[in-house]
Amino acid sequence: MPRPYKTLAGLYNRKAAINCIATHNRSARFPRMEIFDVIVVGGGPAGMMAAGHAAEYGRRVLLVEKNRMLGEKLNLTGGGRCNITNAEFDVRTFLSFFGNASKFLFSPFSRFAVQETFDFFEERGLPLMVEDRKRAFPKTEQAGDVVRVLEEYMRGHDVDIRFGVEVKHLLVENGAVAGIETNRGPFKAESVVLATGGASYKATGSTGDGFGWLREVGHTVLDATPDVVPLRVNEQWVKDLSGTTLGPMKITFTAANGGQVVKAGKILFTHFGLSGPLILNSAHEVKALLKYGPVAASIDLFPGLEIHEVDRRLLEVFDDNKNKMVRNTVKALAPAGMARALTALLPEELLEKKVNVVTQDERKTIVQVLKGLPLTVAGTMGYDWAVVCDGGIDLTEIDTRTMRSRLHPNLYVVGDLLHISRPSGGYSLQLCWTTGWVAGENA
Repeated sequence: MPRPYKTLAGLYNRKAAINCIATHNRSARFPRMEIFDVIVVGGGPAGMMAAGHAAEYGRRVLLVEKNRMLGEKLNLTGGGRCNITNAEFDVRTFLSFFGNASKFLFSPFSRFAVQETFDFFEERGLPLMVEDRKRAFPKTEQAGDVVRVLEEYMRGHDVDIRFGVEVKHLLVENGAVAGIETNRGPFKAESVVLATGGASYKATGSTGDGFGWLREVGHTVLDATPDVVPLRVNEQWVKDLSGTTLGPMKITFTAANGGQVVKAGKILFTHFGLSGPLILNSAHEVKALLKYGPVAASIDLFPGLEIHEVDRRLLEVFDDNKNKMVRNTVKALAPAGMARALTALLPEELLEKKVNVVTQDERKTIVQVLKGLPLTVAGTMGYDWAVVCDGGIDLTEIDTRTMRSRLHPNLYVVGDLLHISRPSGGYSLQLCWTTGWVAGENA
């Protein structure tokens, strides 16, 4: 049940409190500003959840958004379908995907976790469905429906939503955050919730502005780097396979210092390199290898077979195509869609040979390519392509039981502004729902 309304001036009634503060501020440092109980900065998932839930408690809430619409990044998630959460209902198992940050998150997730997310949306007429890797989506498969539900939630509790409001910095008085300075003038509040997002998908307005404001008020903020992001590859044969999905397979990344990362699953070839869930969720580890320079990688097209078994398979294909050129057998040798890669990587003179005169050493060359397509990872695709960026406020400076700053008791920080690494697959949005809900409950 919503808690009783808290006035701005203790025992005074709401109207008197507002009039009193407004009169006082005519000659104060921030003249003629509008006054709210809670200001939420950012109209993304965490911000909308925080604003709606704070207003549910009778708080007078202002949500400011610099874009002209709510949830611009949210509308892009899951390819426009919105991967709303991951349907792992055991909290400890769910949080195991958050690495070292998990120990900070048990408290908020005990208040609002995956089950509560399902309940929230389904009770508001948006049923969810679960697909592979436990990814949950709205049954309508429309991210816009998620935004609509959240907007209705806010407006149903009288949240004041204003667009085109660009925050310049936080206003601080006597060690407490007193409000925000914007292109529309100053606004004051008892509590401020920062929900501006990280640095991924910059075109949507998520430019990491909140990191700078947090630094200005004394917080430790780790620089953001693309964390869940596609990889940029040098070789043209990879780019020529754009649109091809390969799996199951094994990919091995090897750094110049000898460090290795080995992954198995499906990958997507693109016009710039590699993507798909396996690659996106491996990028954090590959990024560490890239510190030593370009990373050599190889793709094993037959991870379930030993080299001698691949050779035997090759002999069987050759036996069925005795009078053909090697070039004309590559479709039978490689998995679907990969013939072009094999053609690009085998020597031209070998491709022009008839299979009945291919030597044992030449067969070995073919097998080596099938068991290790060579490529070079030059880097990640950066912020503009990142699904998730790490970086953000150090969690030791946040009381995650409430999402309140330990430096400023009326400042709350949620969502992608927190330094938490996590994979793709619904984990980021669940972090937003959880931290937004908890901040709204306490702001």
